[in-house]
Amino acid sequence: MGLNKKSVDDINVKGLRVLCRCDFNVPLKEGKITDENRLVAALPTIKKLVADGGKVILCSHLGKPKGEPKPELSLAPVAARLTELLGQEVKFAADNEVVGPNAKAAVEAMKDGDIILLENTRYRAEETKNGEAFSKDLASLCDVFVNDAFGTAHRAHASTALIADYFDTDHKMFGYLMEKEVKAVEKVLNDITRPFTAIMGGSKVSSKIEIIENLLNKVDNLIIAGGMTYTFTKAMGGKIGISICEDDKLDLALDLIKKAKEKGVNLVLAVDAKIADAFSNDANTQFCAVDEIPDGWEGLDIGPKTEEIFANVIKESKTILWNGPTGVFEFDNFT
Repeated sequence: MGLNKKSVDDINVKGLRVLCRCDFNVPLKEGKITDENRLVAALPTIKKLVADGGKVILCSHLGKPKGEPKPELSLAPVAARLTELLGQEVKFAADNEVVGPNAKAAVEAMKDGDIILLENTRYRAEETKNGEAFSKDLASLCDVFVNDAFGTAHRAHASTALIADYFDTDHKMFGYLMEKEVKAVEKVLNDITRPFTAIMGGSKVSSKIEIIENLLNKVDNLIIAGGMTYTFTKAMGGKIGISICEDDKLDLALDLIKKAKEKGVNLVLAVDAKIADAFSNDANTQFCAVDEIPDGWEGLDIGPKTEEIFANVIKESKTILWNGPTGVFEFDNFT
């Protein structure tokens, strides 16, 4: 991901329709936003596009409506809060098709410097399936595409990846948030002080495979944490109870273990786990060897032996790149 990509500073969008893909995937409780960090983080890019006199069309996903309208996952509360944060109306284009007649009419009526927010992109099943019709619909709304959604940039979804194909390099660019993150990663990768350790979390090996293969050429230590742990454990013949596991990726896990060995990378895996008898903060818990999890129990965090192993590797490191959650952080008991 080179920075030959343009940033919003490289263009004045006056009079142009700009579709800005943000990450407004904020936690909601009874229609109230409980953590607005992601909204605040997006403000500088939005303000720049408005100051130019662009017609700013914001879009984002929220939660997992699984391709159908779910009122409790509507972005309406986000539009209301952005209006307050920006001190300027963010018009909500309520439209279950996301880009249906109502959204198109709202875009049609825009004046320079106006802002509208489209409905949750995941109301459309094509979003997560990277569907062409939907990306084409989104692209048809605008002249310029700005991607400022770092939180979702690794996913090949219609509103982040596929849509970019409809614009030439002068009409697609990163927002400030994205640019900052990309620069940070580039700095780390171009200016490595060793030992260099990467910590990979998250539940799926499949979504991290490219990052992991890439890092195996650069790092000294690779710590595998999070739900991925159990795919590796099972691949090596361990018992994982009902822990999360990608059964179709066991060969891939073994292949990555082999590649790490060939490249002389120290691949660090958990040896023990904090297990629970239910996926809940209030479940009964105990510690056990990661490859001896009893039936009906699942690993939701690392155990004390693993904490010590990970900590020792981290303490010796001079550069650390951390990607993805390493326990069920939503539950206090597994953070």
